[in-house]
Amino acid sequence: RKGVGVGTVNVQETNPDELAALMVGREVHFKTEKKTATPKEAVLTIKELVVEDSRGVEAVSSLDLSVRAGEIVGIAGVDGNGQTEVIEAITGLRKIKSGSITLKNQELSTLSTRKITESGIGHIPQDRHKHGLVLDYTIGENIGLQTYYQKPMSKSGILNYKEMYKKAKELIAEYDVRTPSEYTQARSLSGGNQQKAIIAREVDRSPELLIAAQPTRGLDVGAIEFIHKKLIEERDKGRAVLLVSLELDEVINLSDRIAVIYEGKIVDIVDPKETNEQELGLLMAGGTREKAGGTA
Repeated sequence: RKGVGVGTVNVQETNPDELAALMVGREVHFKTEKKTATPKEAVLTIKELVVEDSRGVEAVSSLDLSVRAGEIVGIAGVDGNGQTEVIEAITGLRKIKSGSITLKNQELSTLSTRKITESGIGHIPQDRHKHGLVLDYTIGENIGLQTYYQKPMSKSGILNYKEMYKKAKELIAEYDVRTPSEYTQARSLSGGNQQKAIIAREVDRSPELLIAAQPTRGLDVGAIEFIHKKLIEERDKGRAVLLVSLELDEVINLSDRIAVIYEGKIVDIVDPKETNEQELGLLMAGGTREKAGGTA
């Protein structure tokens, strides 16, 4: 902007797009451009799922949900309504009480976490420190966590650090992970850069089903735009994407279908083109679309 110093703008003469551009040094689009989805067969199918929380209280009650190849399904809900337990059940981090979770007709609930990952699931966890990183490992080792035991990362049980750090260096550059080098400890990075490293690791594998829980938490507007594009690219490759986010604008912007969760159940599935934050907010609180003035 001519005549305006860096970091100094007149708020009455600017808009969010212009502010974002000034912050990151380039044009930023808050609404991600995407073509209409052409979903195919169901990749993830959940039927009558019941899951208890850490206190033994039922957190997920008879939940049904499907995610098809070539679509992004967003889960919208107030925090604490069963989203975490659903994700942990799918990824093997929490045992289910009853019901079924299938990935292309393969039952997942009886498999180990590694077998679930190998069956074709990628997971961007909502808690990057607890489930996403080993903070005392280097960022290169963390990027290799899902594939370190496979060729070319290792052979006959011996790690090939040259290949591991070579791959990590490529992903660090592609995802703009701000780190002194691939040999830097993960705990030394900012939260946003830790998140970008996790996303790089999971998206690069291009799994059949990508679970993205709070994928842009802690990221600046430029990085958010980049990650949104990556998720849509996976969708356009024919992958299934399950998005869980507390940011309603993110859910509406990215999703092809939105499943609203309330008290552990999917209470409605809506088209993001035909809804808004007000209607979603009412559904998330246990209301109905009729009360919001929408259609059933």
